[in-house]
Amino acid sequence: MLTLLRVLFGFIIACLIAGAVTVAFVVTPADIAALSGPVQTERLGNAGVLALLAATHSAIFAFPFAFLAIGFAELWRVRAWLYYALVGAAISLGGLAAVYVNEVAGEPSILNQYAGLAFLSAGALGGLAYWLLAGRCAGGGRTRPDAPAPGSGDGEPAAQVT
Repeated sequence: MLTLLRVLFGFIIACLIAGAVTVAFVVTPADIAALSGPVQTERLGNAGVLALLAATHSAIFAFPFAFLAIGFAELWRVRAWLYYALVGAAISLGGLAAVYVNEVAGEPSILNQYAGLAFLSAGALGGLAYWLLAGRCAGGGRTRPDAPAPGSGDGEPAAQVT
């Protein structure tokens, strides 16, 4: 049960980070910092709402892919930060591809370097956030299915002491 809560919490935070990064490419922190008091507060609030909407959209798209990647990582105790960053980047680039495939012919395309960097950054940082909160503990205290028995150095079962 704790593993499920850890994974769920990590996924939610990863999606929130991905949403915030995506919005930071649209409403840059420099743009917000250049505004005056009340306008700055309003723009920051709007960016926060937009980040929550982007996080929800990211979660809906990423869930089936993340479910498979997290399941694999939990089963095989993959705890490398690079795995989660690459999986997050791959999932987000899949999202970019899905948007591109559904574009209307003749309309401006999303396929450009800036959008690619935004999707790539959101996915990689979301993946790193997941690793930081949940992925570092993948597999819990279980041993890997192919791991040698405890107490043996060569893969043979440990000797019985009588």
